[in-house]
Parts: sequence; structure tokens; C-alpha cells
Amino acid sequence: MLKLLGLDATAEAVYREMLADPEGGVAELRERLDLPEPDIRAALDRLADLTLLRASRERPGALWPVSPERGLELLLRRQEEELARRQQELEVSRAAVARAVAEYAVLRPNTLVDGAERLVGLDAIQAKLEVLTGRLAGECLAVMPGGAQSAASLAASRPLDEDALRRGVRLLTIYQDSVRNDQETFAYAQWMTDLGGRVRTAPVLPPRMLVFDRRTAVVPIDPQHTKLGALCTEEPGIVASLVALFEQTWENAVPLGADRPEDGRTGLNAGERELLRLLSTGLTDEMASRRLGVSVRTVRRQMAALMERLDAASRFEAGLKAAQRGWL
Repeated sequence: MLKLLGLDATAEAVYREMLADPEGGVAELRERLDLPEPDIRAALDRLADLTLLRASRERPGALWPVSPERGLELLLRRQEEELARRQQELEVSRAAVARAVAEYAVLRPNTLVDGAERLVGLDAIQAKLEVLTGRLAGECLAVMPGGAQSAASLAASRPLDEDALRRGVRLLTIYQDSVRNDQETFAYAQWMTDLGGRVRTAPVLPPRMLVFDRRTAVVPIDPQHTKLGALCTEEPGIVASLVALFEQTWENAVPLGADRPEDGRTGLNAGERELLRLLSTGLTDEMASRRLGVSVRTVRRQMAALMERLDAASRFEAGLKAAQRGWL
């Protein structure tokens, strides 16, 4: 009956039972509804996401059903707001499409557009990087998100990096922490370090970038789809902003050979803390895995370990306990 409001049959049944007996736990719900425990817990998480359940003020760690008058009204209001937001996005998208149609009418691959060179295809990008690396005089800053790098990417980068390092150019590279678990990428980073390059890692990185002598920058046209091509620009304002972003990320990263310390207060390392933060903002496991450069299975394994440390039976409960402990 409430499917249009986002409740499936199981979630609605659990909500009805909790309204009938608010003090009943998972065991009682499982017995009365004759449903598997994982289904019950998934329904509780869904009800909490929809604000139809909230933390009990009298029983720490327990959940209490929100009255239908209040809870369902909030769901309706949320749907109204979502419709308004989507309508606004549609209008923005329509305007963006109109601009894009006009721009694409004059765009050609690998040509200058508003002071930026548009590079389409791996061959065009590789050729430009070879030219820029050959001109390097002092320094190259690189951010390489996405965790493990492909063998093809590493093979293409090796001669360019080696030539620059042999000439005394400073190479500063930031990878994601997850490359420490990838033998090939870690070996490449270690090889760079042995030749004099400096490598650090961080849990989450900004989009991919290369900045040559703080004068020229190469960034993806679309950070989510790097195969679409890259933009090469010498626009001072853009380059300065990218350098500032790199420096901020570099300061928060740790050297390749150093262990990432745990927080003495919480016992969390930076990756665990970032995972909790990402999931608390509503990101799915898949989205969090992309941000952290790890597999979905790794995200779920780490989250299961955190739930065990928090003695939490569901992610909602884990979020409550993490907040109570000051982890979030």
C-alpha cells in the first residue's frame, strides 16, 4: 500500500509490527512475521533511512517507530521536494544541452578551445605528455586516483618518468592508499622513489591531474570517464587553483614507505575514518569503493569489521554508535 512512498512489502510489515509493539526486538519481529533475520534488519535500515524509525531516548541502542501522521507526512514532503529538485535539474540540463549543441558544432578533436587544447584519444594524450615531459625544467605534480593503475598506463609512463628523473626534475606523485595492496602499482611507485621521485598516498584524492613546472596542466575532460579525453591548459587562474589543490592534498598524504597512523583517540586509521564519513553521507558501497579506489568487497569487509568493533547489528546502529563515540 505504501510502495509509492518507498516502502516495499517487508518494510511496511515491519513498520506495522513496530507500531503495534514498539518494544519488540529483531527476534520478536522475526517470529511474528516469519521472515529471515537479514530481511528484518534490511527493513529496519530502510525504515531508518526514511525517518520512520528513530533512536529511542529511553532505551539506548533501540529504535522507536515514528507515528504514521508524522512519518508519512515527512515522506510525502520529501517526495514533493525531490520532484521540485528534479524539475529544476531538468531545466538546468535543458539549458546545458542547448549550450553543448552550440559548442560541439565548432569543436574538433585536438584543437584549441577557449585557450585549452582538447586531446581526444590515448595516442593524442600520450603525444602531448611526451612533449610536455621533454620540456620539463624543474617540477611535475601528479595526482593519480583510482587505486591500482593499469599495466598499460604504467608502461606508457615509465620512460617519461625515468627521463625526467634522470635530468633532475622533481616528480611529486600522490596515489590512493589502496595502491599499497596492488603489487604492480606499488612496485612502480617504489621504483620512482628509488630514482629520486617523491610519492605519497591518501585515502581519497581529487580528480586526476598533471601540472608541469606550475605553468601547464593536463586534466580529464570528464573525471568520471577519463577515456573521453583530456584538456591541456596554461590559463594561470586554473593552473594556480590546481597547484593549491595539489599542495593541500600533499600535506594530508603520507610518504609511500610510512605506515598511516591510527587516531589515538578513536583507534581508526584514515581509510576507516574516510569510509565511515562517505557512508554516513549516504553513498552506496559501489560509490564509496570508487572514491576509495578499492573493490566493493573490500568496502563491505571493512564495514563489517567496523560494525563488529562497534558491536552494532546494522549500519544504522553502527552510525549511531560511531556518532556517540565521536568517530563522526
